[in-house]
Amino acid sequence: MSEVTTIGLDIAKNVFHAHGADAGGSPLFSRKISRTKLMEFFARQPRCLVALEACGGAHHWARELSLLGHHVKLIPPAYVKPFVKRNKNDAVDAEAICEAAQRPNMRFVAIKSEEQQASVLVFRTRDLLVRQRTQLINAIRGHLTEYGWVAPKGPSHIALLSDMLDGEMGLSLPAAATPMFRTMLSLLKELNCKIDELDKEIARRAREDVIARRLMTIPGVGPITATAIAALAPPAETFARGRDFAAWLGLAPRQLSTGGKQKLGSITKMGERTLRRLLIIGCSAVVLQASKRGAPAGSWLEQMMARKPRMLVTVALANKTARIVWALLTKQEDYKAPAAATV
Repeated sequence: MSEVTTIGLDIAKNVFHAHGADAGGSPLFSRKISRTKLMEFFARQPRCLVALEACGGAHHWARELSLLGHHVKLIPPAYVKPFVKRNKNDAVDAEAICEAAQRPNMRFVAIKSEEQQASVLVFRTRDLLVRQRTQLINAIRGHLTEYGWVAPKGPSHIALLSDMLDGEMGLSLPAAATPMFRTMLSLLKELNCKIDELDKEIARRAREDVIARRLMTIPGVGPITATAIAALAPPAETFARGRDFAAWLGLAPRQLSTGGKQKLGSITKMGERTLRRLLIIGCSAVVLQASKRGAPAGSWLEQMMARKPRMLVTVALANKTARIVWALLTKQEDYKAPAAATV
């Protein structure tokens, strides 16, 4: 009987499904397993390649299965989808994962340790609080509009509403509405304090991290972006060149080429969206300053701004910055401006 060499594991909350195949790809078993019996099942299996989709909980199970001696690989779900033959169920998904893992050119996701996932949590928490703050500000502005008050956009203007409620605005609002606005403003103040605390924690990590300090030498990369790259990005050695890292971030143009004719569209927006958003925000600040004060004479940025729209230049600069990030991480050097590098 052939020995199992590859197992595709479809994970879930309580019910898992494993599909085993030999070296030739022939199926050997397809079995449903409960969560409590999963580790016992893999402890009985010979040491082999175990493939999972890179989804929620995948890194945890990858670490646990690695402790049993298995060689575990995580596959992006988008790369598993083409191997699903028809319909969708756990058995079909597990078979597709097993088939995808046996492809020689398949791309895999690096397994994160518990420490790496913990360092990422500060950014996820901050993003959550910022979204909640935005929702709260929109709610306050929307409710004030119902009473004829149009509040200016931005958190700084909303903070002034607390004083305005004691004046003319408070007198014009119904008695039942004023306490509700005070409640929302109190929640907004609390969220601002929590976000400020997280910003201080991120700045502290940036000062203590060698990689983050090196990345902050790049124009448009601040403490939040630098620490996020150090925590969220896979090792630089994962990518063969800077353009691969930029493509992983979703900053490369989408290709619609055929018949030898090259046609490029908008950016793909694939990969880690948090890093992509932070890079675009940082580069938008660089482009804004260049539009006000002028870009260095003869620089790439000056030539782009002379013939392209500002948003397009911002995204192109983010792509260029991503390549610089990869180069700095690979060479372990600080950023050198083009003019300084030629001296």
